[in-house]
Amino acid sequence: MAAALAATTLPTQARAAANATRAVIGAAWRGPRASDPNFAGTLVADWAARTLSFGYTVPLPSRPHGLMAEADGGLLVCSARPGTWMLRCDGQGKVVTRIDVQGEGECRLGGHIIASADGEQLYTTETDFSTGKGKIGVRERRSLRKIAEWDTHGLDPHQLLLDAHGHLFVANGGIPRTPSDRKFDIHRMDASLVHIDTSNGSLLGKWKVDDARLSLRHMAWSRAPQDPDALLGIAMQAEHDLEAERRRAPILAVFDGNSLSIPTQENDGIGYAGDIAPALHDGFALSSHQADVANLWHPGLPERMRPIIELKAPYALSGWHGAQDGGGIVVATAYGLGSWHPSTPPNILPWPEAMALDNHWIVISEA
Repeated sequence: MAAALAATTLPTQARAAANATRAVIGAAWRGPRASDPNFAGTLVADWAARTLSFGYTVPLPSRPHGLMAEADGGLLVCSARPGTWMLRCDGQGKVVTRIDVQGEGECRLGGHIIASADGEQLYTTETDFSTGKGKIGVRERRSLRKIAEWDTHGLDPHQLLLDAHGHLFVANGGIPRTPSDRKFDIHRMDASLVHIDTSNGSLLGKWKVDDARLSLRHMAWSRAPQDPDALLGIAMQAEHDLEAERRRAPILAVFDGNSLSIPTQENDGIGYAGDIAPALHDGFALSSHQADVANLWHPGLPERMRPIIELKAPYALSGWHGAQDGGGIVVATAYGLGSWHPSTPPNILPWPEAMALDNHWIVISEA
């Protein structure tokens, strides 16, 4: 693992000593072969002992995607697009709720879920395959039952996040897809960032980047959205016809509360960012598993992007404190759980058994 940014190129930062000795991470994975069964559960990282172990494991019916932590240490797990199931397990790994959305109609899950600001409802990204339109499913928190449905004013909605007022930002990937997830009519791509009023589902705003072949996928806040200086980072994936155009394509868009922009043309050489997480005080880390690199972007050097991790298949990312000044990340790689922090040495803990992590994970607790 390489901390590839020289200290002289970074904005000034505190150099606190690492104080976190243990982290519990909610994750989803399968065995090393694509045909192996899928699981969700927790991984316990002991930094002092340099070990990574399972907390609990939950067998899954098919490939998962987005995860959400529950207050009791359990997880909400959403199936990958076009998803048909969603389940909740408790802090011991017991499945307590599971639904099959095929009984709800023609909508299928887009892979991500988030709780409302008051915690009483859940929001899921979905596609109505009878019309192709993107939808937000509004669901009861405990039963997971859908109680309302809103338009995302676009195609292929993927991730969604709350703003400071409990309204939604939604990344419409913009790619027309069949019910079997085959892309078609790419020339009709219509990616967008939309702002949805959660009191009634109405559209508060809509923004696009200039290049219609850039799909907006995953998002992260640079700091709590209640902070007026918070930035919304959006990881992008290129869908150009020519490989040369994809390889030149930028992978990051940033929304500052007023406008959506592409701050840098520097990228991963592939044009495909898999995940995004806050890093280094208002910056973002972006993983590129196809290019075997995770890059760092910071608003102090907005036109630049630099590698901070160079290992095979970095994918799932999450913000990690690791020291009192925060700003670090944990990343899933082919070899194990890696950690990067601007003021501590990089670290890697091998997987407890042969396994391949899915796209996303979340830090549930640190101690």
